[in-house]
Amino acid sequence: MSRLTVVQALPALNTGGVERGTLEVAAELVKRGHRSIVVSAGGELLEELIQTGSEHILLPVGKKSPLTLKYIFPLRTALLQNNTSILHARSRLPAWISYLAWRGMANSKRPRFVTSVHGPYSVNAYSKIMMSGERVIAVSDFIHNYIVENYPEIVTEKIVTIERGVSSQKYPYAYQPDPAWLERWYRQYPQLVNKRLITLPARLTRWKGQEDFLRILAKLSDRKLPIHGLIVGGSHPRKQQYAEELLTLSKKLGLSDLVTFTGHRSDLKEIMSVSAIVLSLSGEPEAFGRTVLESLCLGTPVIAYAHGGAAEIMNRMFPVGLVNKHDLDAVTRLIIDFLENKQTVLANNPFSLQRMLDHTINLYEQLNAAPRGNWPT
Repeated sequence: MSRLTVVQALPALNTGGVERGTLEVAAELVKRGHRSIVVSAGGELLEELIQTGSEHILLPVGKKSPLTLKYIFPLRTALLQNNTSILHARSRLPAWISYLAWRGMANSKRPRFVTSVHGPYSVNAYSKIMMSGERVIAVSDFIHNYIVENYPEIVTEKIVTIERGVSSQKYPYAYQPDPAWLERWYRQYPQLVNKRLITLPARLTRWKGQEDFLRILAKLSDRKLPIHGLIVGGSHPRKQQYAEELLTLSKKLGLSDLVTFTGHRSDLKEIMSVSAIVLSLSGEPEAFGRTVLESLCLGTPVIAYAHGGAAEIMNRMFPVGLVNKHDLDAVTRLIIDFLENKQTVLANNPFSLQRMLDHTINLYEQLNAAPRGNWPT
């Protein structure tokens, strides 16, 4: 197999599922002897990208401004100079810039073009660019169905489902945090000592379910259970008002001593491993549901609303934890049941990181080798 040069384009390299997946694919490309380049505005994960052997081109192709069109020519130049084999766009505006740069190249010089649909975007002409790849990666069956239902004109043969994955080495079954971490944890949060933790890991955004979580805790508060709720996630500077609303609601519900807002944490693995139950209460269906999978890989039971990518994971790994969306009474009953009757999560991860990496890079290699006329477009 010939050596590939793969360029991945995304807005920035900050914390998030798209960004993490980009780095994982980039590292695997280098490991297999291919050349990996990422185009973005940089960010907190840039150093990690470079350390694992990839290259970076600083172009803010995700900046929401008409001026971003000026990066079409520099990107086209970079693609040509680096003799690019595969151009992989992972977000809508970067996909537009990538597509326009790609279309302006001579057919014999063009790399093969791949897009990944990471979410159920609003259905319009702007979002349709994500269907323009010679191969369109859907990150779950839910996203595959979203594409087929909303863009029926797209050739279905070019859509491939490659579920995101989690490393069982990074999230080992029955993981136990380091004693030093536990000491720091309980020193910082002494109210959690001897409590069974009910954890909602999600950034503070209105559709992520924090309000449902608080109302569920209120239903549990009369039962005098040795529990404590954790809301683990930060808020965008522009969404501080919602964070304040949540604090106000928690006080109104009398939960000041029953819930802790930790803000953003970089030790979510440890937090989920010491939790009795992890919740996924997103009001809108998520494309995949990474924290659901991470928690189950650790062996921590999950209760999740039965929709989107999270339901796909739960159905295959822990179906007993599924409840209908916004059925707060059902979640409450299930929490009580799980606390009283120990639930065992099987040590089985059908969504492995290696599987995702193998399928993605196999796709690159097959597309690069395929005659252009024989590939769906």
